[in-house]
Amino acid sequence: MKMKPLSAEERGQLETAIGHVFADKQWLDRALTHASTGTAKNANYERLEFLGDRVLGLCVAELLFTTFRAAEEGELSVRLNQLVSAESCAIVADELELHRFIRTGADVKKLTGKRMLNVRADVVESLIAALYLDGGLEVARAFILRYWQGRAEKPDAARRDAKTELQEWAHAKFGTTPSYRVDDRSGPDHDPRFTVTVEIPGVAPETGTDRSKRAAEQVAATKLLEREGIWPKSQD
Repeated sequence: MKMKPLSAEERGQLETAIGHVFADKQWLDRALTHASTGTAKNANYERLEFLGDRVLGLCVAELLFTTFRAAEEGELSVRLNQLVSAESCAIVADELELHRFIRTGADVKKLTGKRMLNVRADVVESLIAALYLDGGLEVARAFILRYWQGRAEKPDAARRDAKTELQEWAHAKFGTTPSYRVDDRSGPDHDPRFTVTVEIPGVAPETGTDRSKRAAEQVAATKLLEREGIWPKSQD
């Protein structure tokens, strides 16, 4: 199946938001094409996502290294993990209004809200790879700085990942370690859904659902931390 490329108007709108005019328009089309469309592997964004994740990590690590000159490795790692998370990438996707341009199959089009978080995040990483391949590292870095520098400087940008935070809280308060249980795995292969429950003796459990077991564990841990007042509730 061959997807219809972006129209000239759509491409112009997106290039303006991105801040780069593509020399090879196919990179932009490919970065916005989900595997559920049935296109060939070299025509969807899966491989681009792999590359974009690494480019994003490099540029954000460089940003943190130069911005927080007194920070130790541990703090830099916490900040990096937060900034390159699926949640952060999905927020950038929303700012760019990428949902208007992403091409997906019918089953994925039905997904809404948090169930679309990973798709939105993946497309941002794919877009970064497309920028890198079309214009080089400087073009990709300029885009990343445009959307991540302000985030890097926010006070809550050093918040640790939820599983680590929950484990330390459970150790300190109860002398035990949280346990995670996979309750369900559903959905098509290109968009699986894992439901995981986190349990701590003496505390009501919480359940999280996401596209991977690890991500679902993070969702469950976040919900428990927020419920117990350890973290403020997310605005998303």
